[in-house]
Amino acid sequence: MRVMGIAGRSGMGKTTLLERLVPHFTEQGLRVSLIKHSHKDIEVDRPGKDSWRLREAGCQEVLLLGRTRWALMHELRGDPEPELPYLLSRLQHCDLVLVEGFKGGDFPKLEVFRPAHGAAPLWPEWPGIAAVASDGLLPDCPLPVLALEDTAAQAAFILARAALA
Repeated sequence: MRVMGIAGRSGMGKTTLLERLVPHFTEQGLRVSLIKHSHKDIEVDRPGKDSWRLREAGCQEVLLLGRTRWALMHELRGDPEPELPYLLSRLQHCDLVLVEGFKGGDFPKLEVFRPAHGAAPLWPEWPGIAAVASDGLLPDCPLPVLALEDTAAQAAFILARAALA
């Protein structure tokens, strides 16, 4: 499997870009997975449901299986967050893993950057940023700059630069 990060500050359009890229890749016959890292607490279960109650009772992992999907929830219970290689090892086989977050990770990333938002770009500070997808001119950027709406160019860049996991 190959890995490419999608980076950018909040509100820059990472999810919108991913919503265009994923169908583009799947139409080419690729199996795509996503790992999203958040610094917020996440809750994928609902209080009161059996799975929630058993997690609260102390289960380390709870696997839910239904007719259309399954989900594995793992409680850290004070343990450190796992590293990206461990999380990649937990995924089923796929052709491409898109990773949002893990800003310090040493793997290639495409930054989503909108100059009109007024925030500084990430590329000068974050490791691994290999190109920028932007809706504006970036005359000081030494990296390739792809048009934010050019999904085909972004997809081609990702496939050419994605790292082997």
